[in-house]
Amino acid sequence: MMAVSRLRPGARGEMLCVFLWISVTACIVCSYWISPVVTVAVLSSALRQSTPLVLGAMCGLLSERSGVMNIGIEGQMLMAAFWGFLMHVWTGSLMMGVISGLAAGAFAGFLFAWMSVSMKMDQIIAGTIINILAVGLTGFFYPTGMSSAGKLKIYSVPLLSEIPLAGPVLFRMSPIVFLTICIVFLLHYCLFYSRWGLRTRATGEHPKAAATMGISVVKLRYGNIMIGGCIAGLAGAFLSLESVGVFERGMTNGRGFIALAVMIFGKWTPIGAWGAALLFGLSMSVQTQLQFDRVLSLPHQFTGMLPYLITIIVLAIFIRRNRPPASLGVSCERE
Repeated sequence: MMAVSRLRPGARGEMLCVFLWISVTACIVCSYWISPVVTVAVLSSALRQSTPLVLGAMCGLLSERSGVMNIGIEGQMLMAAFWGFLMHVWTGSLMMGVISGLAAGAFAGFLFAWMSVSMKMDQIIAGTIINILAVGLTGFFYPTGMSSAGKLKIYSVPLLSEIPLAGPVLFRMSPIVFLTICIVFLLHYCLFYSRWGLRTRATGEHPKAAATMGISVVKLRYGNIMIGGCIAGLAGAFLSLESVGVFERGMTNGRGFIALAVMIFGKWTPIGAWGAALLFGLSMSVQTQLQFDRVLSLPHQFTGMLPYLITIIVLAIFIRRNRPPASLGVSCERE
């Protein structure tokens, strides 16, 4: 008991996370031994379900690591999903659809940065404006009955995709899922091992001290928010061009807010947020499989709320142990 009490702050939370992932891994191994086909299907679905969450978390992480609270991820994803789908229908090119989604996310990020950084508007209000604007614009301009000419295909890596369990899950994916994994590790390296990452973290912790050292806080925040907007745009493009293949009003369905929970659970780190997103994606896949197999004789509304219930429980347990950037939400005067 004394050894546990001497643990450094946050160590108990880390031990709990390790125990949680060991338990999940053990359950996966047992499930694969019982039913390999179902296990591979659930894990593949979990990876796909986690993709928009981790991309949204990367968007929020870039913004909040530089000191700007971003709750407008939902709106950025929704606008990107709409304009990416619309461009795909008009041009017939999936690549143009993805590029349009990135551009729409970057524009939404620019608008959010202008309100929160330049106009020094309350950042929660600015994010809410982005969300409301996205719902209104996409709902008003969306022509009912419009359909696209397909969606992005799934590709397999030769030989590696034949590995039992790991092969079909990790090496038989669509392009945006591959790209998401690359973004996670690239962003982790840049955030903690590059000059840009050091400046970003310094801006989020003490912007006045960073400005004293010659860092342009305003430019850095604008750049990070717009880069994050591009990543959120990729999440929106994933929803309309890869996951579903069509656009529906409000199709983000709260994923932007779950991405915020993922970011907090991951302690504002890319790899931590990815692990949290995989956990939420797994919960979504499990509840879908439970409905499909009719394992529990419960209304589908109860199993459908499982991911959101896990979000509430995780936040209640871990939010007190996670320390956000010290200057999160604090405006900085222009140099």
